[in-house]
Amino acid sequence: MKHVLCAICCVVALPLAAETQTIEDDFGTLNPQDTGFGRVMSNIDNGVTDMVTCATGYYITKSGRHEAARKLFQACADAGYTGAMTWMSQLDNNGLGGEYNPDAAANWDLKAAELGDPVGKFNYGLDLMRGHGVARNDALGRAYVDEAANDGLKIAKRLQNADYDLDEVTPDADNWKYAPLF
Repeated sequence: MKHVLCAICCVVALPLAAETQTIEDDFGTLNPQDTGFGRVMSNIDNGVTDMVTCATGYYITKSGRHEAARKLFQACADAGYTGAMTWMSQLDNNGLGGEYNPDAAANWDLKAAELGDPVGKFNYGLDLMRGHGVARNDALGRAYVDEAANDGLKIAKRLQNADYDLDEVTPDADNWKYAPLF
């Protein structure tokens, strides 16, 4: 009976120790964190920008960890993920995890649009139509919205059907005054 009790104690104690102790040496990593926020940020720190890692940025920013989300989205945008580019725009446009920067926001929208992203096209179209972060150009803005609609983006089609009335998709946005959310 003594041996059984000892074996049970060891089995119970081992997973607890393994969860809290990651060891890295020349042979690799012992007990690496396999999931969670820490793993995602470790991926970013190690240059891993796969789809799952990049998509996790949504949850990170929604949890209010905007600096971490900015770091993740920057790496993913640099790797060519257009969804990360539109999130970088959102962060810059709202001063989350950094300064409010409408020029940078519009630039991220343009990069995503140039890579064919319908949301990037739509957002850059709005930027142009409002003159937000770029010189106002209503005709070019409508052309970007039209491309997004042709790509099947429902909100772009909604804006077209409203004769490009910006209040249809973002009511009163032109009257907002910038105030940091945090």
